[in-house]
Amino acid sequence: MTARRLAAVDAQNLWMSAKMPNDQFLIYGFAGVPADLPEVLAAVVDRARACGELRLRARERGPLVYPDWVDGGVDLSHVRTHADDDWAGCLATVTALTAEQLDAWTATWRLHVFTPVHGVPGVVGPGTVAVVQVSHALADGVRAAALAAWLFGREAPVAAVAVAPWESATLPLRAVRAARAHRRLMRDVDAGLVAPPADSRPVLRSNACPEGRRGLRILVRRRAELPDATVTVAVLAAISRALADHLRALGDDPATLGAEVPMASPGPRRAHNHFGNVGVGLHPGLPHVERSARIADELAQRRQRAGHPAMRAAALASAAVPAPLMRWGVSAFDPTVRSPTAIGNTVVSSVHRGAADLSFGGAPVVVTTGCPSLSPMMGLTHGVHGIGDAVAVSVHAAESAVGDLDAYVARLADALDRRT
Repeated sequence: MTARRLAAVDAQNLWMSAKMPNDQFLIYGFAGVPADLPEVLAAVVDRARACGELRLRARERGPLVYPDWVDGGVDLSHVRTHADDDWAGCLATVTALTAEQLDAWTATWRLHVFTPVHGVPGVVGPGTVAVVQVSHALADGVRAAALAAWLFGREAPVAAVAVAPWESATLPLRAVRAARAHRRLMRDVDAGLVAPPADSRPVLRSNACPEGRRGLRILVRRRAELPDATVTVAVLAAISRALADHLRALGDDPATLGAEVPMASPGPRRAHNHFGNVGVGLHPGLPHVERSARIADELAQRRQRAGHPAMRAAALASAAVPAPLMRWGVSAFDPTVRSPTAIGNTVVSSVHRGAADLSFGGAPVVVTTGCPSLSPMMGLTHGVHGIGDAVAVSVHAAESAVGDLDAYVARLADALDRRT
């Protein structure tokens, strides 16, 4: 393949990973055990070789330019097997793996395989757990799910994303256009046509820097058990109730509780990462029905604002930032600095991973979930992942943020089931 330049946001994710770990961990549970594991692993590696986007690694080209994507090849070094034989052990190992970040200059993904595994949700008897670890420079949540699906048999190729090598030269023109579009946005906000940006929220215990024991827990429900308009709204409403009660028990006032929600960006994909984070109020003081409606309305407002031409113009200007300026910004970032406010008091990442058409060595997929990253300002994160009609809600937390993780998960399970 011909080398191609990393987009600015992808390079930013690559460089930031040295300061804040940001690898993604996509977890898939399969109903069954391969008869010949080495043969199955070889077949998965063959599929990866057939996907150009899974052959990529980053290559540095010097301080004045962005790195390139180049063909790094694929071999069995991309695969690791693990000995854990139960579901809880797998989750504990995945939590530990978050400290072992990929070196994207060598490889941008890795497959971790656990088999046989007992206790996989939805599986009677032994199953297999496959975890795809992906560098955030290579993919956002949607793209990572597409790459994993290719590994596990879905015949949907993942397209390359091209960036013009001369894009930084367009910054002056794009900056002028962004300024003009921003003035239009301000007029539209004043006229009530577009929502203003979400306010930052006071930090709470859940925003604590991750310290102490870390854990990952998974709750699985069927889609019919979450009757709100969307799965995302249903889970956000449940998190509102559970987290508010939990924080109140820890001595916090959750009246201003909110969530940071990654949202896919509108328009054509121009980078491997094509999303933005938005703030949404969780309104824990409202009854369930009204709370769900308010959350759904705020998500719609954030989506409408993201679709405004000014946001598109701003994104195009950001994409044209020269490499030296982006490098300086990343080098100046200090992850130890605390802020009294944040976009949200927890992160809730939601991705539907499609039909239950994946398999591993002939074993069908039954569940998919993840281990959403913690950060210096976020000691509690949630994932919402669906495949077929199975919806998994993951909770990744540090002791400093939630205290007793199992007590919080019990509250969340109750809120999902009772919808109070």
